[in-house]
Amino acid sequence: MPDTIDHDRLSGALRRSSVKKNVAAIHVSGKLTLLQRKLSNVLLLNAYDDLISRPSHSIDARTLCLMIGYNSNDMETLKASLRSLAETVAEWDMLGEDGKQEWGVSAMLSFAKLKGGVCEYAYSPALAEKLHDPKVFALINLNIQRRFTSGHGLALYENCYRFVRTGSTGWWPLELFRRLMGVDGSAYYETFKHLNAKIIKPAVAEVNRTSNIEIEPEFRKKGRSVTDIRFLIRENKQLAMFDIDDGAALRGSSVYRQLVGQGVGDRLARQWISEHGEDYVREKLDYVARQGKVESRVKYLSAAIVHDYRAPEPSAEAVAAAAARASAEAEKTREEEARHAERAQRKARFAAVAAHVARRNPTQRDADRRLFLSRLDDELDRADFLRHGWASALNAAAIFEFWEEMAPGLFDEGQGM
Repeated sequence: MPDTIDHDRLSGALRRSSVKKNVAAIHVSGKLTLLQRKLSNVLLLNAYDDLISRPSHSIDARTLCLMIGYNSNDMETLKASLRSLAETVAEWDMLGEDGKQEWGVSAMLSFAKLKGGVCEYAYSPALAEKLHDPKVFALINLNIQRRFTSGHGLALYENCYRFVRTGSTGWWPLELFRRLMGVDGSAYYETFKHLNAKIIKPAVAEVNRTSNIEIEPEFRKKGRSVTDIRFLIRENKQLAMFDIDDGAALRGSSVYRQLVGQGVGDRLARQWISEHGEDYVREKLDYVARQGKVESRVKYLSAAIVHDYRAPEPSAEAVAAAAARASAEAEKTREEEARHAERAQRKARFAAVAAHVARRNPTQRDADRRLFLSRLDDELDRADFLRHGWASALNAAAIFEFWEEMAPGLFDEGQGM
């Protein structure tokens, strides 16, 4: 299974990288594994726009696996995770719109099924209303989510991130914290020593290493016993890039691969590239490579980057490499321009179709839709067209072909475009 998502096949909410996660739902999401927690967020993202208006939602199972970073054809694991979400109870306790305290409970999913490569699922009406509440939410960035490797780390991130602007979570009783981490009811974690060593410290370390915030725990005692915990929060400026990018582009560069190949860690490699640019770092890699054997290549490379070590004369190989890089960059620019032109043409064609359809009377429009639907054999294609009409990105090629046939010259320059 490929490791990348075809964003042209994603529509609506799935094109966003963040999901609104209701605070109440975050606080009572239960004992979810890492896969189940990621799955829960992606399902919510997919359904968010229609949470209130539609009784059920669907998503391509392959797309679902890609979005949670689960690159496996083992559908049994996905089935088990969906089953767990349907069996997990969500509970909320919050002030209602009338100012009165409201308590409620619901299964995380009211049902889920896999059929024909499609995952269909639903939320109970009461839970859907809470999940869709725009007044109190935290933004969970799915690019960051994919980087987490433990459920406790992701749970702590979710529960801390919404407080980044205030700088602190406020004091949580340890009983509540155990519940947020899904370890309530465990006699082992009733002991603070075990809770701190196995849950708090590893989760804090992963949040600080992985996400766009840095957190620091503080404890409050009653006598010699720890009774409450809070987390001080600040933005992790070194990883702020992950607000918009999960680092996939940087990891795909030849400079990144060279750095990692010489023993530089992932975080440091991306930091150097982000701060100094690929050309500068590549220059220092070339410089260090010409120095022969050194005691510590990483330390020497770090010094070369920080102090801007320069070779007195570029070698013929360096000149040739620079020319090759320039040629490669020019080719990359041409490819990007071609992709931009293709996207612009696609947008213009959709606009031409919309304008043409608007000029037709209702009877003609109904006949057009029926005729086009009769040509679609795939149920996913039909469903996408029924939902998005002539703006269906999934059916773009078929739509353009249909209208080229129905209205010759529609897409000619100076006509419909």
